Amino acid sequence: MNTRPRLIRRIPFWVLIVGSLASAAGGAYLLVTKLGTMDAGLLDGTATTSDVYVGQIWGVTGAILIGAGIVGLLLALSVASLRAFAPQAPAVDEPVAAASTDDEGADATDDDSAEPTADAGESLGYDSELGYTPAETVATR
Repeated sequence: MNTRPRLIRRIPFWVLIVGSLASAAGGAYLLVTKLGTMDAGLLDGTATTSDVYVGQIWGVTGAILIGAGIVGLLLALSVASLRAFAPQAPAVDEPVAAASTDDEGADATDDDSAEPTADAGESLGYDSELGYTPAETVATR
């Protein structure tokens, strides 16, 4: 029995795939529309300087988005390939035994008026050698 969750059920994996596809599709749309408009304007002789120079930048932006989408898809493919080589968790034959409950320990901790012991501060790292003093008791009204 495989104890690892399947990669297909992982949300970040799908976000990577969907984001990569969206980036590639958006880049392709930009590239085709802007360069098509620029080409038509140049062939007709009606292209303005804005169409020519700004259209080139939009074309480059579309190409960058296509490249980012391809890199994302290749990364998703690599993650899926590497997931196949991940070691499986060891199979558990017996359920873990519950910790035994001591009634003696429960009596000491159930008391609400229990005062902290002197060594309680030392267990937290507040040594008296470091200059720490015990907390003062504040009276409540």
